[in-house]
Amino acid sequence: MHKLEEQIGEVMDALLLDYQGRRTIDEVKTFDLPDNDVLESVLRSLQRIIFPGYFRNKTFKVYTMRNQIAMLLEDVIYRLTKQISIVLRYDEAYKNAAEEKVTEHAEELTFAFLRQIPKIRDYIETDVQAAYEGDPAAYSKTEIIYSYPGLYAIMVNRIAHEFFVLGVPMIPRIMTEIAHSKTGIDIHPGATIGRYFFIDHGTGIVVGETTVIGDHVKIYQGVTLGALSTRGGQSLRGHKRHPTIEDNVTIYSGASILGGETVVGRDAVIGGNAFITKSVPAGARVSIQNPELHYNYPKKSQPHEELEQDESWFYVI
Repeated sequence: MHKLEEQIGEVMDALLLDYQGRRTIDEVKTFDLPDNDVLESVLRSLQRIIFPGYFRNKTFKVYTMRNQIAMLLEDVIYRLTKQISIVLRYDEAYKNAAEEKVTEHAEELTFAFLRQIPKIRDYIETDVQAAYEGDPAAYSKTEIIYSYPGLYAIMVNRIAHEFFVLGVPMIPRIMTEIAHSKTGIDIHPGATIGRYFFIDHGTGIVVGETTVIGDHVKIYQGVTLGALSTRGGQSLRGHKRHPTIEDNVTIYSGASILGGETVVGRDAVIGGNAFITKSVPAGARVSIQNPELHYNYPKKSQPHEELEQDESWFYVI
């Protein structure tokens, strides 16, 4: 036991010494940090507000819509105001401001966001419709609302985008990363997305900050709407780095569309695994050349057990 205590003490001393550096990871904040768990809880409450008939809070023993929404709103207002107050301290304008001033602005931002919920719901209604019309495997809109990861990622992005537009630090990105961790869909809150947006399957999708997406756009798993290069680092901040996707475009799985000057014109179709760094005219059909397949078949007289071990049985791509 004595030896174990000595070893623990040695490790502790080494860590405390290491913490004395002046690196970013050594910094001790003099104010609170945002809470990911609280923000995830806020997203669940907002989901209940957006879909009041689908995601009811079973702990609320109420029987009217007004009472249910009032209780949800009170909870959201309290939690959001506190979290926004925390992150505002990361803004130089509020770093040393009086607590009263920070709280007042946090409340203003909270209510400015809440007033956007009808607009968010209007857009999400079109997203549900797009998923239902675009996926023959969807048996009902209820199934889409409850189970489609693409719709969840879009919903969180539409929420986070409003905070982004309002200039709220950190919280928009934390929210979209919560959706990213749940769905594998990474949409930056700065991306501008039109109506009737449908993500089919979804895993591995990346949509960059300055991406602009029009109406009736459908994208499949593994699609990247990204930047040509980020070697410029912070010097690129504020510049258009990601593509513009116009109305009625379909982008199939694995495609990469890169660059701030790249525009995919309306009604275009981008085939799977395409790599695009230049603009695509309206109505174009873009695809990579199909790989050539060569088939070498084993002799029919061979038993099935031997076929699996016969090296002449293969596909060449």
